[in-house]
Amino acid sequence: MSIASAIALSGINAATLRLRVAASNIANARSDGPLPGSPETASLAGTYVPLRVIQTATADGGTSATVTAASPGTVTAYDPNLRNSETWAFAANPYIALTNEMVQVLVARFNLTANAHVLRTDTQMSAALFDITV
Repeated sequence: MSIASAIALSGINAATLRLRVAASNIANARSDGPLPGSPETASLAGTYVPLRVIQTATADGGTSATVTAASPGTVTAYDPNLRNSETWAFAANPYIALTNEMVQVLVARFNLTANAHVLRTDTQMSAALFDITV
């Protein structure tokens, strides 16, 4: 594998991870759960914590991506379906901006397209070089 292909492959892997994280955040944007420290916390599942992709350059020219929990992870929101006679109904909602997640999907799409073009061009150049030498 050539250096150009290795760099493009690392970009494809990072873009795929970015797309997977954005899809997970979008799918869980409306999930809520109990507030941290509330009595219901022990009996109910926790609130979805949004994820972020941190992408960094590597020494060999490629890129690496890691997934971390977003901070702040949740916000307090009023939920009228949870209200009972003695308490107000507040829930913890994931702090997800759908516009940002759509931007992440578009960034991943453009990164995938650009890196696929690099792979294709590198393959064509290698094939042409092979034809010349044979």
